Amino acid sequence: MTLPQKARHTHLPIWCDATRLLVETENAVRKFPRYHKYAVGAELRRQAMNLCRSIVRAAARGQAGQEAELERLVFAVEDTSIQLAKELKAFASFAEFARMAELAVTVGKQSGGWRKSARARARPVISPNADKAKG
Repeated sequence: MTLPQKARHTHLPIWCDATRLLVETENAVRKFPRYHKYAVGAELRRQAMNLCRSIVRAAARGQAGQEAELERLVFAVEDTSIQLAKELKAFASFAEFARMAELAVTVGKQSGGWRKSARARARPVISPNADKAKG
């Protein structure tokens, strides 16, 4: 059973975690002090939205384009500014930071695993016994 193009990503655990990260980001930024809300907060929102977009694009691609999109997704996760916002004391509580950081780590691990899986499918491993079977 193949899912429609628009719904291919909604069943993925990485999608669920990325959307939770986006919601957590929106809720946290809403409580940021004004000084940080429009600079760091806007950047965090943009980064969380870009993660979700990258997941949708990667899920929609065929095998040929998926690996490049997953590479961009991995770099996007690594590029988040959550730690910077913590250092600037923008979060209302440490618990908000901890939830967002945990979700970012989870999305990062999943994106790395997805990329590794896509690479393995793109480049099948040839068994050393394959040459002996031919001969």
